[in-house]
Amino acid sequence: MSAPPYPTNTNAHITTILVVDDEPDLRTLYELTLLRAGHAVMSAADLTQARECLAQQRFDMLITDMRLPDGLGLELLQEIKAQDRPEKCIVITAYGSAENAVEALKLGAFDYLTKPVDLKQLRAAVQSALSNPLPLPAARRPSPAPTTGGGAAALACIVGRSTAIEHIKTRIEKVAHSMAPVLVLGESGTGKELVARAVHGCSHRAKGPFVAVNCGAIPENLIEAEFFGVRKGAFTGASQDREGYFQAAKGGTLFLDEIGDLPLPMQAKLLRVIQERQVRPLGGVQEEAVDVRLVSATHRDLGAMVQRGDFRQDLFYRLNVIEMRLPALRQRREDLPTLAQALLERLCHESGQTLPRLSAAALDWLQQHPLPGNVRELDNLLQRALALSNGNTLEPADFGDSDIAPSPSTSHPHAAARPASTPSFETPSAATAPPTETPRDLQTYLDEQERQVLLQALKESHFNRTAAAARLGLNLRQIRYRIQRLGIAMPSDSDDTEPH
Repeated sequence: MSAPPYPTNTNAHITTILVVDDEPDLRTLYELTLLRAGHAVMSAADLTQARECLAQQRFDMLITDMRLPDGLGLELLQEIKAQDRPEKCIVITAYGSAENAVEALKLGAFDYLTKPVDLKQLRAAVQSALSNPLPLPAARRPSPAPTTGGGAAALACIVGRSTAIEHIKTRIEKVAHSMAPVLVLGESGTGKELVARAVHGCSHRAKGPFVAVNCGAIPENLIEAEFFGVRKGAFTGASQDREGYFQAAKGGTLFLDEIGDLPLPMQAKLLRVIQERQVRPLGGVQEEAVDVRLVSATHRDLGAMVQRGDFRQDLFYRLNVIEMRLPALRQRREDLPTLAQALLERLCHESGQTLPRLSAAALDWLQQHPLPGNVRELDNLLQRALALSNGNTLEPADFGDSDIAPSPSTSHPHAAARPASTPSFETPSAATAPPTETPRDLQTYLDEQERQVLLQALKESHFNRTAAAARLGLNLRQIRYRIQRLGIAMPSDSDDTEPH
């Protein structure tokens, strides 16, 4: 156990770091790197010496190797957590030991590094951890003052007071300070991107960029260039260097939506980037360090995909360190009135309309509706009602009750029977051909059908959105919403004016 060599600068606050590693050369290398960065360093060769150091004083940070002569570095993390000590922890693991890295993050480690450790990454990880204050335990946490910025504003975007939603908000606050990857699970339309933005907004990366990527909307032949960037001359047409998503999200959060749609070859490349914290642009000869927090989301069952061989197990464990499972809207019906009001306020603000009142009958109609599309479907219904309403109060008729009456459902005790005038959905109409086999994922199948119809209308209208909307009986705002939701790429010269 070496004595702490302190820097000569005594005017500024000096951070103290305990380095635990059984290899003397590596200990010296880490010490010199951290000393040059202005930190005070003490080192230990095993768990016993580390415990002696921790008993003597408190540190700002602990950096420990995973495997030590007398045990695992995880034991130190467990003890620090049990004693409610202030040290931030960074764990150094052997290459590819995904299980150890995941376990370290779950025990509260701020970050992990894989051997051989890149000294730039070490300095960046230390700086990132020290610039992010740990949250106080709940028992000592003061009542938050009312605020409209930072993490409070990010959490305020998640509307609802149900037990499930409060649990999600609490979990976001707990995991936001860490670098641990987050996997958000839930049905389509439950608000997975909203949760990802809240994780970003509550973290020390809130001032950095938030880059959202729909993994299923990128052509497979372009996906590597989009993720990792391109160097000039990499292929025909690459006339200049271009950043990828990882470079664009530097210092912030990269949100990988619909991660389950990522092709297997790209899954292997993504796994390496997560492990190495480096990317190699297409056509590049050198790798570049990346500093991003990963949040992923999917409506698919990744566990089942792993069993079928459609998703890599090692990547699944890397992404699924912190899991957040969002409830469907039918599982939190008590939030519907508050949620509907919040959505109405947003829609009216965006369109400049006067905020109407939602009548008791209209609210009851919504409560009876199955809402399989969750919050996205509720948003769509409210947009429709605003477009059809002529007064200051929304009534059931404004939702197009005769067209979209709620179907019988045992999932809700107040489900209304379908009116006799409503066509049966059991027999497909001549205009809608049935699928050749039962879809494995109904929402994905329906989204694809809607995407094809929209694309056909847009092509027939030369990608004029106003004309395409008229063909489909939609208004401009509705078709814009659908184009954005389905990830339809529009030509750069498209516009919303009436065709000549």
